[in-house]
Amino acid sequence: MLVRQMKVGPMENFVYIVKDEASHDALIVDSGWETGPILRAMEEAKARPKYVVATHEHFDHVSTIDELADKVGADVVAYKGSPVRCDIEAADMYELKLGGSAAKVIHTPGHTYDSLCLYDGRNVFTGDTLFVGTIGKFERSNAAEIYQSLRSIMGLPGDTVMYPGHDYGDVPSRTLAEERRSNPYLGFSDLDSFLSAFS
Repeated sequence: MLVRQMKVGPMENFVYIVKDEASHDALIVDSGWETGPILRAMEEAKARPKYVVATHEHFDHVSTIDELADKVGADVVAYKGSPVRCDIEAADMYELKLGGSAAKVIHTPGHTYDSLCLYDGRNVFTGDTLFVGTIGKFERSNAAEIYQSLRSIMGLPGDTVMYPGHDYGDVPSRTLAEERRSNPYLGFSDLDSFLSAFS
């Protein structure tokens, strides 16, 4: 799959175009603040978007999602029960087909209930669940959820490239193996020790 990463808006948001190179079918991860840069990047990539996927409900990720979906003729995808208006309510492990390829939804609650990641077999798009060098904000009552969500992500192969929802790190992406070595929030063996990092 071809991945195009772009930064949009005042909060360092990343938006992604993910394209099956044989069919040119594509999905867009989040919509950010403005559609213009996304539309231009899609034209340059000769991508045919089928889906616009909301990684979670926060406005900086979905404020233009309906506008973008209308302009490109794609379905909006969100996790089932999300407050985001969508055409497809995706459950955990739901597959979004792109030509001969697919991206799988992984439910990763904690930052929000409806947080999801997308995994295409080589890359994982983590929204605000996992950033380069840190993790998404969460309420203490949701600690068990985000701890388990992080474990789910880190259970993917180490050579998987992680693409976060914001440009908060010293690099825009890196492999999960590199992230495991350098991110201080990923080395805990149980929930209690994970929580001790925030006390």
